[in-house]
Amino acid sequence: MCSVAIPALAGKPAADFSLTFPPEPRWVRGARDAVRTALTPVVPGLVDTATLLTSELVTNAVTATLGCLPSSHVALYAEWSPAGAVRVLVHDTAPGVPELPGTPVDEDAEHGRGLLLISLFASEWGVCHHAPGRGKVVWFTLDAAA
Repeated sequence: MCSVAIPALAGKPAADFSLTFPPEPRWVRGARDAVRTALTPVVPGLVDTATLLTSELVTNAVTATLGCLPSSHVALYAEWSPAGAVRVLVHDTAPGVPELPGTPVDEDAEHGRGLLLISLFASEWGVCHHAPGRGKVVWFTLDAAA
């Protein structure tokens, strides 16, 4: 998993919650619902934002992984701190790096807003690459104060 230093989460175990699933669009809802269920009792003020951003990351991972051979699973990790910070990481084995669109997204476009939403609402976000394995982890954090 990606080692992302976040002071509010420093020294915590690797994840409070994890889910691994096949890269199928129907799993986006399952991932979203699982994160909502896991976070509601511990960080209720961040649940809606975390759920939205998780849905965007998982959608991107599933979409990117669908065309990969051999197909492999998508992994979702979430962790939280007593101070109320949340970090969500999504790992996929697809090549490439997600990037923010360079130009405004057409209002009629069906795709292209996920990373914009993440960049607007997350306290921090980023992409980690792994070696020697394939793929990347895309992550975001939400601060209780944000």
